[in-house]
Order: sequence, then structure tokens, then C-alpha cells
Amino acid sequence: MKALIVDDEPLARLELRRLLAAFTWVQIVGEASNIDEARVRIETLAPDLTFLDVQMPGGTGFDLLAQLDRPPRVVFTTAYDHYAVKAFEVSALDYLLKPIEPERLAAALDKIHTSMSSRAMANDEPLEQLFVRDGPRCWFLPLREVSLFVAEGNYVRLYWGKERPVLGRSLATVEEKLDAKSFFRANRRQIVNLEFVQSVRLGSGGRLLAKLRDGSDVEISRRQARLFRARMTV
Repeated sequence: MKALIVDDEPLARLELRRLLAAFTWVQIVGEASNIDEARVRIETLAPDLTFLDVQMPGGTGFDLLAQLDRPPRVVFTTAYDHYAVKAFEVSALDYLLKPIEPERLAAALDKIHTSMSSRAMANDEPLEQLFVRDGPRCWFLPLREVSLFVAEGNYVRLYWGKERPVLGRSLATVEEKLDAKSFFRANRRQIVNLEFVQSVRLGSGGRLLAKLRDGSDVEISRRQARLFRARMTV
């Protein structure tokens, strides 16, 4: 498993390296001392797991996650316990307090090793989850649970249960990351999750209206209607 260490304290990075040396299946592929360096390392090295400090120069670990299209699995490492609730709100795998105890690290890695898939994550695989920061709130959203993506200028509003968070990405950027087997561009402003389509009826001008599970309608443009029919009859 490829791991990245992100911490602004050189001694903290050195100590974590020393502790991780006991786990032969963990390969440390790099380090970063701030969120700008970390973003570059994550995008180029594609680590399976990132040990992430919370407070760093230039921004927090949460700020870093908000900047990434493909956030890695994260274990937070910090001297402050008051970030724990927020860490688990963004689906962190664990939360280790400094100084990190070897037994506590071993327990965390054992749990991670058991739960993580043995195959490496490939950059060209469709995105399975998305980190979204909307105001003070943060989520790791499983994309299979998002019913609809709606463009609002250069942003995208996600329909996730009763939540409507806004993502600071364009709809075109989001579409590139989605699984084409599960998501369909209904019109210029909307992408629909096909798993949430309950029924379809004919609209005006050759358009289709797809009714979602929550009762809302999504208009499928005339240009996309033929592709939609072909997709749904396969």
C-alpha cells in the first residue's frame, strides 16, 4: 500500500516514518510539508493512504481535501483532539493523536489493511466518491447516492438525499470523472444517476421527461433522447 505523509514538522514526519517501518506492506512514496506540496504529491503519486496533519501553513488538511477531485483515503495525525468529529464527518479512516503510540498506529493499520481492497486504485477508474466542502460543512459523498448534478454557473449542485451541497467545479469537469454506465447527461445543465430513474414519459418537441424516485422530473433534451432510449433498452 502506497502512503504519503503530510505534516509541516520535519521531526513528526521522521517519527512517523520510523513507526511505519515496522509494517512491510506500507510503502512510503513521499512527504509534503504544506497543502500546496501535498496536492501535487497526491496528484502525481496517487497514494492509497495519506497521513494528514490538520494545522499547517497555508491551510488545513480539510482545505487540502476540498481542492482534490480524487481525495485519497485519509488518517488524520494531529496534536489536537477537537478536530476529531469533523475528521469523521469527512469519512477519515482514523484519527491519531500526537505523539502517536505504536500500539495505536498498529491498530489503525490493521483495521485499514483488513477493510481496503487489495487492488491499487487506478487513476483512470471512474470516481466512486467525492469530497465536498460547502461552507462550514464537509462530506465524502458516495456518488452512487447522488441522484442529480445541476450546473449553476461554474459550480454544480448535488442532489444527495435531502442535502443540496454545492461543488466548486464545472459540470463538464464532474462529468469526466463519472462512470458513463451509471450517469447520463440529460441536457446542458443536468446529469442524472440512472439508478434513480423511476419512469419516463414523452414530453413536448421530442423531449423525454424522466421521473426520479423523489418525484422530481428531469427533462432529457431531444438531442439526448435517442441516446437515452438506447441506453435504457440495453
